[in-house]
Amino acid sequence: MTTATANQSTGNAGSKRRLRIWAMFITLFLCWAAYTFLGQMKDARATQVQLTEIKNQVDDSTQKSKVLQQQIDRLNDPEYIRQLATKDQGMVTPGEQQIQVIK
Repeated sequence: MTTATANQSTGNAGSKRRLRIWAMFITLFLCWAAYTFLGQMKDARATQVQLTEIKNQVDDSTQKSKVLQQQIDRLNDPEYIRQLATKDQGMVTPGEQQIQVIK
């Protein structure tokens, strides 16, 4: 009878030790998983900020491109070129007289 009780007590001690080791392993694994998850969330936020900045730059570049395309379209218009020549260079068409205002 004493041998049966001794075997049961040593069996319980071994299973408790195995459970304790298993619980420690699971705890370490969960800590590592949480650490990795939080690090990836931080990286995802940084990437989102970079994406937002790049989208803003693309929008600005698109707007500048539209403005430049409008200027190109106007420079292909002969009436606009005539207005620029009169305004900036002081040129007039034949038959017109240039008027200068002196202060």
